[in-house]
Amino acid sequence: MVPEGPGAPKPGMRPAARKGAANKKRYEKTKEGPMKGFAPPSRFGGAQVPMGEVPITRTITVTEGITVKDLAEKLDLRGKDLIAMLLMRGVMVTVNQSLDNDLVKQVAAAYGADVQIQTVEETIENEAIEGLLEDTTGMVEMVRSPVVTVMGHVDHGKTSLLDAIRSTDVAGGEAGGITQHIGAYKVHVSKPDSPAFGREIVFLDTPGHEAFTRMRARGAKVTDIVVIVVAADDGVMPQTIEAIDHARAAKVPIIVAINKIDKPGADSSKVKQQLAERGLQLVGWGGDVEFVEVSAKQKINLDGLEEMICLVADTNQQKAIPERPAVGTVIEAKLDRGRGAVASILVQNGTLRTGDSYIVGNTFGKIRAMFDDRGRSIESAGPSTPVEILGLESIPDAGDTFIVMADRDRAKEIARYRTLKEREAQLAKSSRVSLEGLAEQIKQAGVKDLNIILKGDVQGSVEVLADSLQRMSTEKIRVRVLHSGVGAITESDILLAAASNAVVIGFNVRPERKAQELADQDNVEIRMHSIIYELQDEMTKAMYGLLEPVYRENYLGRAEVINVFKITKVGQIAGCTVRDGEIKRNAQVRVMRDGVEVWKGKIANLKRFKDDVSEVRTGMECGIDLNLKDIRVGDLIEAYSTEKMEAELGGNVAEMKAAAAKQAARAEAAAAEQPAEAAV
Repeated sequence: MVPEGPGAPKPGMRPAARKGAANKKRYEKTKEGPMKGFAPPSRFGGAQVPMGEVPITRTITVTEGITVKDLAEKLDLRGKDLIAMLLMRGVMVTVNQSLDNDLVKQVAAAYGADVQIQTVEETIENEAIEGLLEDTTGMVEMVRSPVVTVMGHVDHGKTSLLDAIRSTDVAGGEAGGITQHIGAYKVHVSKPDSPAFGREIVFLDTPGHEAFTRMRARGAKVTDIVVIVVAADDGVMPQTIEAIDHARAAKVPIIVAINKIDKPGADSSKVKQQLAERGLQLVGWGGDVEFVEVSAKQKINLDGLEEMICLVADTNQQKAIPERPAVGTVIEAKLDRGRGAVASILVQNGTLRTGDSYIVGNTFGKIRAMFDDRGRSIESAGPSTPVEILGLESIPDAGDTFIVMADRDRAKEIARYRTLKEREAQLAKSSRVSLEGLAEQIKQAGVKDLNIILKGDVQGSVEVLADSLQRMSTEKIRVRVLHSGVGAITESDILLAAASNAVVIGFNVRPERKAQELADQDNVEIRMHSIIYELQDEMTKAMYGLLEPVYRENYLGRAEVINVFKITKVGQIAGCTVRDGEIKRNAQVRVMRDGVEVWKGKIANLKRFKDDVSEVRTGMECGIDLNLKDIRVGDLIEAYSTEKMEAELGGNVAEMKAAAAKQAARAEAAAAEQPAEAAV
């Protein structure tokens, strides 16, 4: 008997079409019954897929980048049923694929659930608090060593103070005597008669120059105590005030170290008065901020500073669980040609071990090797321990949270999800032409762009430099950092600079040989710097067309160190092979290691076999004495000469040049009128 009605199959229909029509008629009858709000699931194995509005009856908590399988478990569904629902909405996914946060909320709402999305860091911390981590039995919470951030104005003696405490010479190795990066050091209090004998203190040395404000802010976020160094002969300066603001924002105890008390003109009471005017009331003046008078150069009262740090740490104890998986923060990251991506990590909780899988920011990896702050290889690192790790898939950003995860595949999936979200955010920032923005573009038609390709040795410096350079833009010149990265200047950087008419800036890095040749061929300007304020001064002068004559480097040759000989009363001699060009005895040279300049100077002696020679050409072997103690096999010795030449101004505005000349003329006129006014 053939069924009749609106949904009845028509005469001549195929069997499959007849079956579909019958199913349609059957579901038409269920629209007002218990199946109301559900779509026909005939193609998806009987799954009932909600399509309409469903009242919210529960709340679930999920982690960012949750997979289809895990979300189905949270919603008490089968994985294939959830995939069916997503397919009906036009979303093609697999059971192990991560879902976008917005899509997770929509799917959960369709099943009557409200969603709270947590980051991986929040999830791990909540599990630790609730005791849900594996093997939590027997874990004991212990007091960890304090992490102390040293802040203050440039040249007030922060690094020198740490040098005196560590009995090392860090400042001597810094360009221009200032700290360019964040350094983390663990110090053992070794004075027997000190109340803090046997204790450990972790120091973070943050740069004091104003361009490193972001670095100092990052240092304050991971610290327990802030030591603000103020020179007794200089007083409170702008960067000192910034350091105080960062410490207050971090809500951590402050200790003021008044340094250079041995210098003529030192006045500690003046410094205390200036600090009081800034709202920093010292103990003894009715406040709660401790202060210690020290001298880094004469090593005066350093044990008093250590005792004060331990005393403040005891009143603000920070605890950690050594047995749990490690959690920390990235202090700095860089690209090492021989070792790959390298990151400096401060372990804040748990114990980090060689072989652990982890996620940090939008990258992941496995600990292949680990070194302490003095370069020694270690197998594990407990709370409040700064370490350098190898095994990163890519370079993380300084300040990213580092978390050990048991499931490497899960860490990889989350890192991939974060990378995708970051790429989407960058694409969303791309400018689009609109009617509202057209007037602004017409107004800025006279603005010239100064395009820059920026390469540095570590991620933190590149991040800060890119930000500070872009903030130097004026009404006439707009500074644009087209690309920034870590590592040596490569051919791709030169090609990008040539295509965009940009200047390449290297901060503590050098160009590769082929990149230098390509730059010479395409007339791309490369400028190398190692001190940030010199870079900023040069950029300012370039923008106003006031560049001084510069010295151009003429490449002579390059030799590779194939062996190192130690000779009594002479030192280390580098046995080299000249790869290209020639090495001259009177030439200036630089030692390159993994694309980074580690030493610059002149050749002390050049020999071929036992004879002194004036030059050595390509393919020949020679011995080079550089008076350098740290020379290694594989280092490259570049020889060059310098030539004084007038600086060329590319893309600078003539109006700005004229304005600068007028300003100088007005200054001279004012100076000429001043004596006449005094006489009147």
